[in-house]
This record gives sequence, structure tokens and C-alpha cells, in this order.
Amino acid sequence: MMAEEDCCASADEGAKSGRHVPLVLERREKKEENWRTAVSHQLKKQCTCSSERAKAQVLGFVPILKWLPRYQLRDWILGDVMSGLIVGILLVPQSIAYSLLAGQDPIYGLYTSFYSSIIYTLLGTSRHISVGIFGVLCLLVGQVVDRELALAGYLTESSSNNTTLGLGNATTGPVCDRSCYAIMVGATVTFTAGVYQVLMGLLQVGFVSVYLSDSLLSGFATGASLTILTSQVKYLLGLKLPRAQGWGSLIKTWVSLFQNLGQTNLCDLVTSLVCLTVLVPTKELNDRFKAKLKAPIPFELFVVIGATMASHFGHFKETYGSDVAGAIPTGFLPPQLPSWSLIPNVAVDAFSISIVGFAITVSLSEMFAKKHGYVVDPNQEMYAIGFCNILPSFFRCFTTSAALTKTLVKESTGCQTQLSGLVTALVLLLVLLVIAPLFYSLQKCVLAVIIVVNLRGALRKFTDIPRMWRVNRVDAAIWLVTMATSALINTELGLLVGVMVSAFCVLGRTQRAQALELGRAGQRELYEDLASYKGLQTQPGVAIFRYEAPIYYANQSLFKKALYRRLGLDPVKEKARRRKLEKQRKKQEEAAMTAGGEGGTKIKKETELTNATRIFLPNQVNFHSVVIDCSPVLFLDTAGVNALKEVCKDYKELGVQVFLAQCNTSVLESLDRGGYYPEEEKENMFFTISNAVHYSHSLSSQNGECDTSC
Repeated sequence: MMAEEDCCASADEGAKSGRHVPLVLERREKKEENWRTAVSHQLKKQCTCSSERAKAQVLGFVPILKWLPRYQLRDWILGDVMSGLIVGILLVPQSIAYSLLAGQDPIYGLYTSFYSSIIYTLLGTSRHISVGIFGVLCLLVGQVVDRELALAGYLTESSSNNTTLGLGNATTGPVCDRSCYAIMVGATVTFTAGVYQVLMGLLQVGFVSVYLSDSLLSGFATGASLTILTSQVKYLLGLKLPRAQGWGSLIKTWVSLFQNLGQTNLCDLVTSLVCLTVLVPTKELNDRFKAKLKAPIPFELFVVIGATMASHFGHFKETYGSDVAGAIPTGFLPPQLPSWSLIPNVAVDAFSISIVGFAITVSLSEMFAKKHGYVVDPNQEMYAIGFCNILPSFFRCFTTSAALTKTLVKESTGCQTQLSGLVTALVLLLVLLVIAPLFYSLQKCVLAVIIVVNLRGALRKFTDIPRMWRVNRVDAAIWLVTMATSALINTELGLLVGVMVSAFCVLGRTQRAQALELGRAGQRELYEDLASYKGLQTQPGVAIFRYEAPIYYANQSLFKKALYRRLGLDPVKEKARRRKLEKQRKKQEEAAMTAGGEGGTKIKKETELTNATRIFLPNQVNFHSVVIDCSPVLFLDTAGVNALKEVCKDYKELGVQVFLAQCNTSVLESLDRGGYYPEEEKENMFFTISNAVHYSHSLSSQNGECDTSC
């Protein structure tokens, strides 16, 4: 390696003489570790046991052991207790309501919220999110439950809960009534989804959440909200209709609703309208004055209490045939294993449910962690939400995740830690042990109203479409496609289509990358797009080009086309044209020799002059060198390296030099491995565009070439 004094001296001499002196950096040799050694090292690292490592593993897996000893009782306890009480009060009507959406009896929604609050308090890393029932997941579970009920012979929701069927095949389980079989299916789906989430945590694949963009999740939630709204209309009208199954369930449901409008229960319809009239404006007031209110007013609970009393004393069930919640038992049921025979039937559905639940939980936890200045562990969140599904599934619960509305309530009411989750669980425990039977006369249409009113946030997204379109059309398109597919075709398919559309949009951006011709801004070392800025100066004899995307197998041909189109010289076509002219020239020479004499000699000279002009000045191209700015090129694959090789080779045959500037380390390594430059031409790689331009001019001067033509 050249000494520092020699290097500086050489650089000074080069500057005086005007010739280019390349700066040579000696690459460090990286020792390639044998794969056996690497595996052995990792196994030794993971399997080594010590007291410190064991303590770290336990504290990492049960985070409450880490933060509870440092709990600031005087500063935090009031906020945690208040937020826990308020969320618990709000959860009571919502847990009962969302049980309806999941196809379960009301008691199971209370069980689900109770167990998940306790487990996430022990295992979660977020201080603020509220884990429990979430509308989209309830919808997905409810669709699976209804499908399995239909396959088992429970064809309609109006079938008596006390009716038992002999389910004699191996896929449907023991003799069981409709309610029992519904929760068996729901618990099995929940258990399977939880196992998926824990396995993903073990495999450290928490990073998958980054592939679910905000626009994708928002579109999916909005599409699912339309399906939820549609599924609740029959309860608002008091109609007893089976839930539509398969693709296009939303359209099928609306067709069925219009066909059965004549059977509307007037008592349920009037109750629904009254509850909507009360809840919609009061919820808006809560939202408008949330900054001034220390806690949102629990209007939902007031409506549930008032509606229950009106139904009980008005005898709505006996007199008008209203559908009510029915008997809600107190206490807890003994644990029960999931139905192993049902797992193959629900495995695919459980996977999509696990992905949605994890993505929502992680996105919310990271959002609030960033807002309040702490860090959450995505893989630990995977464990936490997984066990929030696995353990409660043994107690007849259904799938859970974080819920935005209740999380916002917790944050706004002073929540500091997950101790608030324990307070919420205590409120739910009181309801489960004492208060639950009092909701016997609560009409299901009131529960449907609560669900519909809570969809306002997702449905408001439709008003944001013009703004989304102005900000980013690609994201708006992803939102629209995901929303439409989730609502009109199939909820789970909407998520898959959204992921695929997002992937194709990313791919499309590299396919439609801008090809820019650059100019220099004054005397500064700044080169920008000639079409975007005024006053930029082109470099005489040098064309500077930038391609704003990686160059790989999917766009390497587009890269070459864009380069040739911008420069106005396609070397492949030009070489073909020259070969054609050469053949014509030879034919004319032969014709001239055949003619003989002075006339033939004159024709020959004119032919040579004409062809020489055509060959060496084909399109009056005014450059002798091309500089490609590689700063936006993040990586090259083999096809990309070969594309650059072809460009360099083809232009060189026309007398045009190609130089690369501002290549990152990854690109340099790919070029080196791909043999882009022969050893003697490695000096043609430049750190800046200006260095490449100066070197090009120096070559032109040495060769005596003009700077205005090739």
C-alpha cells in the first residue's frame, strides 16, 4: 500500500499535470467462517446456561417481573386504577356485543376479555395497549364458526340451543348442542391461531409485521367493517336469518335482507333507532371533548342498563317476540381441551387470524411506544398475544388482539403500566360472579347497535380517500383494492390480495423507475435532473445519466432501454446499421470496379466519402463519454451486472466510454464478483460524478478529440 507522503505527492503531481490519479483503497480480507463452525458457535451460544442467562431469559419472557419491582406507586397508581376501571366498564357491553359477532353466547365474550387482560399484563411489553376482543377478529372467528355449524348440521341461528345432534363422524366431535359446538369451534380456532403465533415467536419472525403496511391494514379493517355492519343489520331489524357463507357474503346478505324485510320485528326496529339516536351523538360528544374530559362517559353502559330494564318490565320477548341475550351464568367453567379433530378444518383460517391479530397488536404497541418514548419487543409481543389465545382457549374463549379504541381510552385516562389490565380484570370478575345474570332481558338489537356505532372510525376512512389519493396514489390504490376485496369477495382473501398488491406495487416502482439526464448546478459539485430544474449546465462531450432503482433480473432490459432512449443512441441498432452500410459500401465498390475507367474511380471515391460520413457520424451524437450515477442503485444481481457489462461493451465498440460513479459497497462487491471490469480498467470507477467528468475530459484531451461531437 502506498505511503501517505507518496500518495499525497502523487496526487499533487497528478493535479499539476491534469491527469487522473485514482485513489486506491485496499480491501480488508474477510475470513469466511466454515458453516459447521458457525452452526456450532450459534448452538454453543444458545445452549450455554448460566445464572445470568437464565435470569435474563425469565425476565425477558415475563416482563412484569422486570417493571413491577420498579413500580412508582405514588405517581402511577391513580392513573392505572382509573384507566383500568373505565376500560373495564366499557368492556362489559362490548364483550357481550362482540360475542354475537363471533357466533357465541354473551358469557364467552366476558371470559375472553377477563383472561386476556390478565395474561397480557404478565407477558406484554407495551405499557398502554388494551388486549381483548376486536371486531375484525370476531368477524373472522364467526365466519369459521358458522361454516362449521352448517357442516355439522346446525343450519340456522334459529335452531334451538337445546337441540342436540348425533355427530357421528371423526371430524365433528361428540354429541353437543348448537351453543356448545359453536364455542368448541371458536376455542379450537383460537388455540390453533395461538400456536401459530408462538411458533412464529420461537422462529423470530416478528419482522413479518413490516410487510403489512398502514394502508393495507386500514383497507382491510374498513372492508371487514362493512361486512360487520352488514352482518348486524338483521339484528337491528329483528330478522332471524342464517349468516351467508362463501365468497360475496356481503352481497348475499343484503339480497336476503331485502327479500325478508316484510318479517321485520317492529319492537327491535324501534329499539334500534332509539339506541342509535342516543349513542351516535353522545359518542361524537365524547370524541369532540375528549381533551377536556378526564375519562369518556360510558354511554354504552347507560344504554345497556336502560334497554335491559325497558325490555324486562315491558316484556318485549314475550309480547313482541324480541330476541334477547338469554340466561348468562355466573362463575367459571372447568377447563376443556380443544377439539383436535377440528384443527385440520380450521388450520388455514387460524393462520390468517393469527397474522391479523399479531399485526394489529404490534402496530398499536409500536405506535404508542414511539409516542411515549420506550421500546417494545415484536417477538415478545408475538409470545404474549399467542398465549393470550392458547391459555384462554381451554376456558372456552375466542381470539383476541389489541383494540385501538380501548387503548386510546387507557392512554387518555392516565395509564402508566399494564397494572391497569389487572384492574380491568377485577371489574370483569365482578360482572362474571354477580352482575351477568341481570342482562337476561337485553335485546340483541341493542348489542348490534353498540357494534355498529363502534365502526364509525373505520367507516370514516371513506372520507379520507381524496386526501389519500393526493398524498400517494399507490397507497390509495392498495387501500381501495384491499377494502373492496375484503368487503365484496372474502375477508381473508382481502388480506392476501392486499399483501400481493403491495408486493406488486413495490415491484412496479422498480419497473417504472425514472431515467434522468443530469446537469451541473453552477460551479458546485451538485448534479440534478435537467428536466426538473432550470439553469443546470450540461458537460461538453459527457452525458450523465441516473437510474433511480436497483438493477436486477426484472428490470435490467428496461434499464438499458431507458439509457439508450435518454442518450439518443442505441448501440445495438447502431452496430446493425453500420453492418448494413458496410455491406452496401462493398456492393458499390464492386459495382464501381466492374464499371472500370475514370467513371468507376469517381463513383468509388464518392461512395467512400458518403459511407464514411454515415458510419462515423450516424446521428450527430455530441458525447464521447457516459457517466452513470449509481447512488440510487441499492443492489445488483447477476442480470444487473451483465446488463452493465453489455452497455459498457456495446458503447465501447462505438468509441464511447462508460464510467460508473458513486457506487455503494454492495454494488462494488457485486461488480467485482461478476467481473465487470478487467483488472487494468478498475480505475474507471469513481467516488463522485465530478471525478468521472474530469477524467473523461482528460482522456478526450489526450486523444485529441473534440468536446462537441463523438
